[in-house]
Amino acid sequence: MSQKRQDERRQRSTAARLYAVQALFQMEAAEQSADRVRREFEDWRIGADIDGEASPEADEALFARILDDAVTWQGRIDQMTDRALVARWPIDRIDPVLRALFRAAGAEFVAAKAPPRVVISEYVGITGAFFTEGREMKFVNAVLDHMARDAAPESFGGDGATS
Repeated sequence: MSQKRQDERRQRSTAARLYAVQALFQMEAAEQSADRVRREFEDWRIGADIDGEASPEADEALFARILDDAVTWQGRIDQMTDRALVARWPIDRIDPVLRALFRAAGAEFVAAKAPPRVVISEYVGITGAFFTEGREMKFVNAVLDHMARDAAPESFGGDGATS
């Protein structure tokens, strides 16, 4: 595969992850079903021309899989997130955008289709689209690292203990 095709594929995967975080946030904030939100994104947001600006194209299969897995495995993902959060800070008390981000990333950890380190890197980068100060990126990195080790300790060459 050419470098250009690899870059395009990577950009479409990153866009799918970003849209998944936005969709999960919208599902919670507006109390909408996954099917309704998925259709809205596929029909009106992904790759759409909004105010003269083209929204990025996305890997729609990855987008749909993240949403489906996040809904299917939400209880497990939220438990992984709770274990990763420090100072007894339950998931329902964190920023709803971060909650959506942890659920999207958690869905990918549970599905185990992408290497955990890739998932962590992608979502830490996506954090910057929502939070510009940088503090959240370090927090997200630490939480996702813990979640990934919880979900797939064998990927880190150990027993799942965090470093």
